[in-house]
Amino acid sequence: MSFFEMGGYAAYVWPAFGVGAGVLIALLLLSLRSLRRREAELRQLEAAGSGRRGHGVADDNDADDNNEAAPS
Repeated sequence: MSFFEMGGYAAYVWPAFGVGAGVLIALLLLSLRSLRRREAELRQLEAAGSGRRGHGVADDNDADDNNEAAPS
């Protein structure tokens, strides 16, 4: 049982572990919730833009048109 007493500092050590574990769990839950929201938003944006230019891939001709050098 001396391990759990932490040399007399158990009143400080175990709450610190508890707070640390609580913060990590809260960050995990918030991150997962944010991920789900952003995935849902992405699905909505993809569905709304499905009639547009395709799947977000630019044509090679589009890039060439913008980089043409002016005749000298």
